[in-house]
Amino acid sequence: MACWRTVYSVLKRLLVGRPLPSAEQEHQRLIKTIALAVFSSDAISSTAYATEEILHVLVPLAAMAALGYLVPISMIVIVLLTIVAVSYRQTIYAYPGGGGSYVVSRENLGTGPSLVAAASLLTDYVLTVAVSVSAGVAAIVSAAPDLVERRVELGLVLIALVTVANLRGVKESGQVFAIPTYVYILILGTLIVWGLVDFYFGDLTSLPTNEEALHEFTHGKEGMALSGVTLFALMRAFSSGAVALTGVEAISNAVPAFRRPESRNASRTLIMMVAILGSFFFGISVLAQKLHPTLNENETILSTLGRAVFGDGVLYVVLQAATATILILAANTAYNAFPAVCSIIAKDGFLPRQLFNRGDRLVFSNGILALSVAASGLLIAFGGVTTALIPLYAVGVFTSFTLSQAGMVRHHRRLREKGWQRGAAINIVGTIATGIVLAVVVVSKFTIGAWVPVVVIPLFILLFNGIKRHYRQVSAALAVPDDWRPPRLNHTVVVLVGGVHRGVLEALSYARLLTPDHLVAVTVVSDEEEQERIEEQWESRGLDQPLDIIYSPYRELSRPILRFIDEIDNRWDNDVVTVLIPEFVVRRWWQQILHNQTALFLKGRLLFREGVVVTSVPYHLRSHDTQDRPDALITRAGGED
Repeated sequence: MACWRTVYSVLKRLLVGRPLPSAEQEHQRLIKTIALAVFSSDAISSTAYATEEILHVLVPLAAMAALGYLVPISMIVIVLLTIVAVSYRQTIYAYPGGGGSYVVSRENLGTGPSLVAAASLLTDYVLTVAVSVSAGVAAIVSAAPDLVERRVELGLVLIALVTVANLRGVKESGQVFAIPTYVYILILGTLIVWGLVDFYFGDLTSLPTNEEALHEFTHGKEGMALSGVTLFALMRAFSSGAVALTGVEAISNAVPAFRRPESRNASRTLIMMVAILGSFFFGISVLAQKLHPTLNENETILSTLGRAVFGDGVLYVVLQAATATILILAANTAYNAFPAVCSIIAKDGFLPRQLFNRGDRLVFSNGILALSVAASGLLIAFGGVTTALIPLYAVGVFTSFTLSQAGMVRHHRRLREKGWQRGAAINIVGTIATGIVLAVVVVSKFTIGAWVPVVVIPLFILLFNGIKRHYRQVSAALAVPDDWRPPRLNHTVVVLVGGVHRGVLEALSYARLLTPDHLVAVTVVSDEEEQERIEEQWESRGLDQPLDIIYSPYRELSRPILRFIDEIDNRWDNDVVTVLIPEFVVRRWWQQILHNQTALFLKGRLLFREGVVVTSVPYHLRSHDTQDRPDALITRAGGED
């Protein structure tokens, strides 16, 4: 067993790194340039697929004419982005402890709305990882179509890599991920400026329509045969494009991760993020409207634009590599925000307390692992297809947005700080705007997947309340009344005997050290021959302790032992029964599977019995213990299987 622990420890240190003392936590805080890469990768990465998601809705209805709707929809999305960003900037200063919409709702709207916000945030972050990784895989397979059939496997490998990187710590993972984020910003900015300049100066013209790819979306319909764009379709297209806002709240959730002064640095990082996101999203929409790329199942719109502007040379390869990387790293935003939010919720008692504690590297390791498992399951369930996951995405995002804005309205009215009327007015507009978008998303995409978060969020709330109820019950059960005095207890020790060997003899010696009121030794036999043999062994050792023998004709062990302990427990009032189980401790970790399985099973059965204490009495085998004493190893309770 010690060898196994050593192997585990070496692997853990190799992957995760050395433990960091709590005093190092201050030095793990992030400067703005690193924080932008850590907390903005999700929002910035949405520029790689938000425009395409709008076209996925409109192209089947209007073919290439759908490109004409890109710029107007993008402008509305940018207005909404500005409103949300201004509101979250206020949240950063009002609640520097982090937690975002959960804390805002808890402090201003009450427990119920805060749990809705919490469920929405957690659902959103799980979807962020699944969508980001699946979109990153889509960028990879656009450049390498042979990998299309392996998209799920690729996604799972990428989730594992991002998980390990985040387990190493926020600062370390941020330094690793900063370079790819800035490479993406540089290459995408170059694509937009280069493409628009070339188009307006006549060096670049609209692309020819790929009729074969187009027919896959229009089902071969042309001209008047298409149904046309309806108001409902525009609503659905807008809700698809609004995924560009995902990740905007991440900075407000993790303000304590910034260098001091936290709020000011977080606010400036938020402004930088919104400026980059808004300009890139609008720029790609304008470029797509000018170049007329054809929507293609096997190639992203960004890849098509890249080929048109850069050709198939080095810059195109850099674009695709940077896009794939930023999309994968977008999951990193969730890996930092999800565990932080879980920690705050766990502190309030609505999630398991294990999620509250930091791990060896001063990160919330359990939250990181929980996020990885949930996102991997989602990726497998939806086949790693981004478009299949997008309809699930926006519901949680805009639910948390709406609650956060409404909570800030209440915050301003409650505190009435300087300039509170202006802040409240901004938040009222934000509440109405994001609430309308939420309604649009639910209504327009309910049948194609938006119903999933509508169902999952209430289930999350039930889970939260169940966990909170459990902790309250435990707290009430452990509470000590002022007049409480411990009762006088009888102590009975039961030693399980499988044979007369060193392990059992040492267990008997240990039992006497406990000075119990009653000491009982018990064994189970299945026939008279076995009974006679163990009685002879017991007498030959001159043991003065009586041995209770239980007859089990069907060779059962656990049930007769449990019945016997019930009988012992009923003999005396106010008693505690301690069951001592002798166990071998072998020299090699792999040898452990050959021993003590019966003891393990018995401990599991006895653990949940009230008034019973189970104690293992280990006997460490040495090489000379097994020489010339084959009879020392037995195969019943108190020894081996």
